[in-house]
Amino acid sequence: MFIDTALSSANPAHALPAPRPLRWVVGLAIATAMLTGCATKLPTQVERPMSHAVSPSASTALGALTYQRKQAENKAGAEASGFQILAGAQAAYGARLALVQGAQTTLDLQYYAIHADASTARLLDAVVKAARRGVRVRVLLDDFHGTGRNAQVMRLAFEPNIEMRMFNPLMGSRDSPFSRMWYAATDFQRAQQRMHNKLFLADNVMGVMGGRNLGDSYFDNDDSSNFLDTDVLILGPVVKDLSRSFDRYWNNERAYPVQSLISKDQLLAMQQASQAGEVAGAGNGAALSGSASSTRPMPPDGEPRGGSISTEQRARAWDMQALDLQTTPLVWARAVMIADEPSKIPVVDSDGKNEAMTTAPGVMESQALRQLRLRSAQVASHASASGVAQPPPAADSVVDGLIHLLAYAKKDLLIVSPYFVPNEDMRSAFKAAVERGVRVRILTNSLSSNDAPIAHVGYARYREELLRSGVDLYELISDDSTLRAAFGVGSGQNSFLEGKRIMLHGKILVLDGQLFVTGSMNLDERSKLQNTEIAVLVRSRELSRQATDMIERGLQSGAWHVVLQDGKLVWKAPQGSQLQDETTEPDTSLPLRLMLKIISPFTPDSML
Repeated sequence: MFIDTALSSANPAHALPAPRPLRWVVGLAIATAMLTGCATKLPTQVERPMSHAVSPSASTALGALTYQRKQAENKAGAEASGFQILAGAQAAYGARLALVQGAQTTLDLQYYAIHADASTARLLDAVVKAARRGVRVRVLLDDFHGTGRNAQVMRLAFEPNIEMRMFNPLMGSRDSPFSRMWYAATDFQRAQQRMHNKLFLADNVMGVMGGRNLGDSYFDNDDSSNFLDTDVLILGPVVKDLSRSFDRYWNNERAYPVQSLISKDQLLAMQQASQAGEVAGAGNGAALSGSASSTRPMPPDGEPRGGSISTEQRARAWDMQALDLQTTPLVWARAVMIADEPSKIPVVDSDGKNEAMTTAPGVMESQALRQLRLRSAQVASHASASGVAQPPPAADSVVDGLIHLLAYAKKDLLIVSPYFVPNEDMRSAFKAAVERGVRVRILTNSLSSNDAPIAHVGYARYREELLRSGVDLYELISDDSTLRAAFGVGSGQNSFLEGKRIMLHGKILVLDGQLFVTGSMNLDERSKLQNTEIAVLVRSRELSRQATDMIERGLQSGAWHVVLQDGKLVWKAPQGSQLQDETTEPDTSLPLRLMLKIISPFTPDSML
């Protein structure tokens, strides 16, 4: 297998090296950057042949299935699309596998991270097979993780019938963590701004979108920690909007063909050097193994990096079954897509300097934003005889659009955001909602379940204010044995998962039990100001009910309920659990809590 062979060279993860004096590290970074001139500048005059999504066709297998199911099941009108919430790893992985296996004309993949590990190896092997049977494949990947072992994913670009582009590439050698670190530090702001969108589209008629990247930790296949995440399988008209969003990014000047950044020979040389443990600065392979303990800079959202691929992980990935697209239950409903413009991230010139944006940032219209603003007003005010006189103002970002939605809640707001850093507008919107009688419940990571503890700082500083304003706060229990069953994503009988750390990564909003929202965005300043994001908004009582039932089970038995008692924070354990109430951040060490308190004054919300 091409991909499996390309990715099988990683060494086991090693311990974090002892701290070094800052001047020594910076000096080594500068020297490394000077010695790795092959990738110290971005290329100029890059050819980017334009291409676009093909028109949907009922002559393809997926197109015919979509048409047949819509004709037989849909009662929501011609504009309706079909949806299934993909909460569990089997459903999420199986849906993607089914799309790859069923595609006949095109596959379009857009991701923030594609990790070189066992789960991805199987998926990408299927993608290569699809390309070899004539499917046109386009892969658009943010470049933050395009180094070390994960760089081997870029070998897809050298397969016939596959094009691959890297969005907002970083300068520096891909086999040198210090080089990339140095250039990221010298252009810190742009390095922090990433394409965070996630799309997996087949034949422009079916797709998967939501919170998951591609990697073992998103499919219950990591040996130490895994994510609770949420995607949706989508069939029908809204997939065309997702494809238009993909095209906007694909044809953008911020997207660089892989061949303009690195050659196949260089990737092969990196692989061979990795096998021999000879890469400069790799620390006996730790950096190339993708371990979170490597000396590479941590990504903006604390994205984990897997260790070596074990035989057991490979076997578990290959045991995953493709979803049966003919029988999987679907909810048919009207929906709209909103996505940030690619221009949210500055253009970079050949010397790594930011140039003026070619277009003003904002949310992609493609008719969806107008529909969102009108329909959200109608949805949220259905019980009002007078309705809403004016739709909310145009949004500058996906997060802004969701904040506007909060003003239309009448009864209930249920929010899941793993990285939750509420700015002033969000806090005001939550407070106003409570004051008009809306029940506001928010589930986020606890400090112990957060894979990016620094992000917890931006949430913790507003926790008491939110509680005093009447918001109900819940924090995920990171290692409870019943956690997955509580969230409806597993039976709790998978022995492999026992004792593994669980982290929240899904992003969901349910408004008044009839508007369901999911996508790539978090409710934080990074998603608002730094990253590009995408979301789908579905007007459906049934889909909202399914999401609410799933989340409420988790709130009852898989999360701490944070309250104020006598002016102090208390973490209330779920009823019937073996846990006790806590008066400090549960399952965390005193040094960690102290460290976060010390750095809190020096960490602005915009960087969390």
